[in-house]
Amino acid sequence: MKGNKRKTTVQFAIWTWAWVASMALATFGRVFLWDNSNTTLTAISIALNVALGIGMIIGNRNYFNNFDELEKKIYLEALALAMGLNIVFGLAFNLCEQANLLPFKADIGVLVLFTSLSFSIILTLNKRRYS
Repeated sequence: MKGNKRKTTVQFAIWTWAWVASMALATFGRVFLWDNSNTTLTAISIALNVALGIGMIIGNRNYFNNFDELEKKIYLEALALAMGLNIVFGLAFNLCEQANLLPFKADIGVLVLFTSLSFSIILTLNKRRYS
């Protein structure tokens, strides 16, 4: 079981970093690697990003399926709380932008960062609580 858990962890990490790299390519490729007007390369880089994102999701599922019951509980609780915070914060963030209460344009990157940080913090706290 430990060998399989290590294997799925490595596979999940590879899929995640491949997806992150493809996100960088889709974001910055049209600025630094090819002409911004080349919609073909931009579309291909976005399609690659989506394909690698699907691979990352499947890798995450495989990673999760190798957890024991306590690990599943810790992970699911962190996911549930992070998702709830994401919805509440995201909608409030959007309302603030609509009401012109923000001194900047609301960007999806802020929401992604918030979600990532909240999940990581909750996961760390849950691991300490249940250890």
